Amino acid sequence: MDVTTLFSVDGKTALVTGGSRGIGAMIAEAMVRSGAKVYVASRDADACRRTADRLAEFGWCEPLPADLSTEEGCRALAAELSRRETALDILVNNAGTAWGAALEQYPVAGFDKVMNLNVRATFVLTQSLLGLLEAAATADEPARVINVGSIDGLRVPELESYAYSASKAAVHHLTRHLARTLTPRHINVNAIAPGLFPTKMTAFMFEDDATATVSQIPAGRAGRDEDMAGVALYLASRAGAYTTGAVIPVDGGAATLR
Repeated sequence: MDVTTLFSVDGKTALVTGGSRGIGAMIAEAMVRSGAKVYVASRDADACRRTADRLAEFGWCEPLPADLSTEEGCRALAAELSRRETALDILVNNAGTAWGAALEQYPVAGFDKVMNLNVRATFVLTQSLLGLLEAAATADEPARVINVGSIDGLRVPELESYAYSASKAAVHHLTRHLARTLTPRHINVNAIAPGLFPTKMTAFMFEDDATATVSQIPAGRAGRDEDMAGVALYLASRAGAYTTGAVIPVDGGAATLR
């Protein structure tokens, strides 16, 4: 056993959707710094390019702008990656959105937007990239699909974010269902369920005083880049080669200890 390379993704090729900021950027940076060839995808082409340029200082990173809110956008991203690569070791399905509104006013259009990007895009992109994933997969070193869920898919949130919590619960179960099909084909499928991390989506929680919010987390703090990097590298590296169908909370105990 070579523990010095146990968590390494050196030489692997990865695609991180929603990779221009937040959780996606944390995961992309971890993989770039650990030696992977990383493509970051984002609907905002400028943000995608800026993030790729920043991460390229640490290794290999290229932008692949894409709108994953439609089936056509998912298929187009897969086709573009297929023109550049013959195999894909790691797919991180992180692109997502949220919508909050009182129950009586919650719009169907908002519900559909959240479900389409958070759930349908995860399924369609994984489906579209199966050929590249299988080309990279072996029994000893499976290809990896890492879906980003949320602790809001594990417990009922206080915010009226009905579509978001429903979508993340769906992502968790979709992860298990895909794992059952794909693990025998040497593609491991797992999900990360983040708790509170400082991102654009959670910025409003930090605008005034986050003390009350953080006080509800047993660990007593919000998540940090290293917390997300560690679990992502575990799932993507040799260390996680025998882990599949799992949903791993990264939440300081917020969902699991309260």
